[in-house]
Amino acid sequence: MTLTRAGSSFSGPWVVHAVGAIQCFAGYFLMWASVVGFISKPPVWLMCSFMLLAAHAQTFFNTANVVTGVRNFGRFGGTIVGIMKGFLGLSGAILIQLYATFFKGHPSTFILILALTPTLVSLFLMHFIKIDDTRTVEDKRHLDSLSAISLIIAAYLMIIIIFENVFSLPSWASIVMFIVLLLLLTSPLEIAIRAHREDKQSALQQLLTGESSSADKKNQYHELPSDDESCEVKDHESLCSVEDMNIWQAMKTLNFWLLFIAMICGMGSGLATINNISQVGESLGYSMVERNSLVALWSIWNFLGRFGAGYVSDVLLHKRGLARPLFIAVTLGIMTLGHIVIALGFPANLYVGSIIVGVCYGSQWSLMPTITSEIFGVGHMGTIFNTIAIASPVGSYIFSVRVIGYLYDKVATNEDNSCFGSRCFMLSFLIMASVAFLGCVVAFVLFFRTKRFYQSVVLRRLR
Repeated sequence: MTLTRAGSSFSGPWVVHAVGAIQCFAGYFLMWASVVGFISKPPVWLMCSFMLLAAHAQTFFNTANVVTGVRNFGRFGGTIVGIMKGFLGLSGAILIQLYATFFKGHPSTFILILALTPTLVSLFLMHFIKIDDTRTVEDKRHLDSLSAISLIIAAYLMIIIIFENVFSLPSWASIVMFIVLLLLLTSPLEIAIRAHREDKQSALQQLLTGESSSADKKNQYHELPSDDESCEVKDHESLCSVEDMNIWQAMKTLNFWLLFIAMICGMGSGLATINNISQVGESLGYSMVERNSLVALWSIWNFLGRFGAGYVSDVLLHKRGLARPLFIAVTLGIMTLGHIVIALGFPANLYVGSIIVGVCYGSQWSLMPTITSEIFGVGHMGTIFNTIAIASPVGSYIFSVRVIGYLYDKVATNEDNSCFGSRCFMLSFLIMASVAFLGCVVAFVLFFRTKRFYQSVVLRRLR
């Protein structure tokens, strides 16, 4: 979906959020109504349709936020996408805390929470999400403040998760910790309000003086070419406008398919790991508490990867001129080591392996949209990066079903089709390590193909 900068009152990010909110509420509410008996038991195909509707809503929320963020903070696209994607990674853990604090023991209520919470938050805040071409030199400072708060929230959530899995906390302690979490979650509003106030004061001062400071002119963001400009896509080194590159033009380029293949290798093997980490832990003799901790902490490592890759790639792009695809190659290379660690099955290997794979998997979700906006432009960014994101379910199916599931059934010998020991998943994770390494090689090819493009086009925009 393409977000317009201006136009009728029925266009822009808020419309995308509204459509997403409707789908989210309808999908999860119908699932909840089916579970509690509010409506008659639906057939399997209809329940799957409810799930599809609910899951589809996330794409609308995600697209509206990420594309708007890149348009508004284009000079620091990695940082803003890292923050957006990072909070998406934390959202599951946050909603679980809400459930565990007030509704523990009533699993059907969690579905109702999923129906109400994202819907109400989106409907309440969607009118504040706008594409604003007025950019100031203070954007970096405000983004750094948001980054610091994001890290604090992630650290606090990690502490809560560890405490809850190690100790049996009284209800009052859980309520207090959740209230603190809510206060932390509302703290970014203070940054937004302060930034808005400073912008108004700056605009008023410029109006009174009749001129803007030379510093503002020097550090002003460069506008991307307008949608009216056309661009004939010849190769990755073309210096003309790429903002008009639509999905069909993008799919005709080798860069699109290199990025898509890299994402199948990275997102697919990473998602397959989280889908099976509990079973891997069981086969290696981890206790239920340890397995629950591994699953719960995955969202933290996922966040660190999403935020860290976006922020670090921004810093090195600005200071060293390093093209962003290099970071996909590096993270997939490190992910290869993470899969090998899990495959070896030595004591405590899942703690090490899950951190490595979790961080590297999360990195792909902030790097891919940002690279998409830089190589193919922001004009049709939502359509293009969501098309590339199809690599995640495709890769997950291949590795979870056709690799891990198939090989597990081959080695399982017990009557209940269970298996114990490192042999259960060793070959599967060695295969995924090889796939991650293949993704690393593909990403390096993309890096060398786009290196000159970043130097001559992307960096020129940023300066």
